[in-house]
Amino acid sequence: MPKISVIMGIYNCASTLQDALDSLYAQTFQDFEIILCDDGSKDNTYDVALENQKIHSNIVLLKNPRNLGLNQTLNNCLVVAKGEYIARMDGDDVCNPMRFEKQMKFLEEHPELSLVSCPMNMFDKNGVWGQTNAIPFPTTEDVLNHVPCFTHAAVIMRTDVYREVGGYTVHDYLLRVEDCHLWFKVYAAGYRGGNLQEHLYSMRDDRNATARRTWKARRNFIYVMLIAYKMFHKPWYTYPRLFVKCAIEMTKCLMPNFMYEYFHSRRWGKR
Repeated sequence: MPKISVIMGIYNCASTLQDALDSLYAQTFQDFEIILCDDGSKDNTYDVALENQKIHSNIVLLKNPRNLGLNQTLNNCLVVAKGEYIARMDGDDVCNPMRFEKQMKFLEEHPELSLVSCPMNMFDKNGVWGQTNAIPFPTTEDVLNHVPCFTHAAVIMRTDVYREVGGYTVHDYLLRVEDCHLWFKVYAAGYRGGNLQEHLYSMRDDRNATARRTWKARRNFIYVMLIAYKMFHKPWYTYPRLFVKCAIEMTKCLMPNFMYEYFHSRRWGKR
């Protein structure tokens, strides 16, 4: 039985998947399996995954009959996961060789915590251009007010907690915010998490973030925040803060591209 099950939903990432897998093969902590689930890719992502499975005995390869979204895809991985811990990873990112070793050490030193993540570097073809930060030990209020509080793709969570909260909730309005909803469920169930303060994960993301600026993504963010306020039984006088968050999200869609790109780079750019 592996200590960690790495779950990866892969979709149209043929050109980057090998880099992601190579960063896992290079981990100093090697007691893990890798569960890949192709979510109806239109390129040769599945073929790249299949070639790796032929070489590495710890790879489990799944394939959805059609594109089902990340929520359902990760749930499909969870069904077959055998590890005591679940680690996330995306098919177009890379992680530091000591990521698993340091995260596992952190969880062993903090048995009261159910998950650990870390801040991430943001890189493109020219190298690292930005970095996120992370609250060391987020409270419930932090999770509500600093969405998301954990880097989803860099998280390791105890498997029993993942399954107790039902994994990822499958709903069209939770696509691209499935991580926020998961943290809300985990914290509502009484569990807590922490963040290492090292950048052990790198997300492939060019400076032009406008492709992700869609009405659907903003709508889903508003939807998941409404769920969260109800889930935590927030009193009526706290809702103005929620309305401000919603207004900000809508403004992002109305903002001219050049302005949005400026604020995006200002927020995440290295200083």
